[in-house]
Amino acid sequence: MKSGTKLPVFKRFLPVPFPIEWLTLAIVPAVAILLVFVVVWQHKITQRQLLLQTERMEELQQALNISRAEVEELRNGVIGVGQRILSAERLLQQLQLSQQSQAAELEQLSEHQQKIQLADPESKLYSRAMKMVQLGAGLDEIMQECELPRAEAELLLNLHRQQQG
Repeated sequence: MKSGTKLPVFKRFLPVPFPIEWLTLAIVPAVAILLVFVVVWQHKITQRQLLLQTERMEELQQALNISRAEVEELRNGVIGVGQRILSAERLLQQLQLSQQSQAAELEQLSEHQQKIQLADPESKLYSRAMKMVQLGAGLDEIMQECELPRAEAELLLNLHRQQQG
């Protein structure tokens, strides 16, 4: 080196000459090592996030399976209720038909009873006697008005008392 030339500042303070190649050789591996640490650190963060997402996905899958099972259970319950309703409706229709047939039969019996009462003169007397008993007529009055023997009039009075008691 010439004595009149000035050295750069960083070379002035170095005890030995330090070529730029040495600096490059020191910085490049340090930067490479630093990059490796950054990449490994990012990889660990990514793995942790992936693990958390996987766990969350499993939780959601379990919740979905539970929901599906509940929906299936509700569906089966609704089907059962629907079948019971249909059964109840059929039974109701049968009961209505039975009630209608019984009402028709009762009407026929009532008509038949009226025909018998109209045809039998004695039944008229008994019907009239029962009406008198219901209205509170006495034994002698029933015997005279309906021309019934004493035993029959007493029987009608006793029947009426038992029905009321």
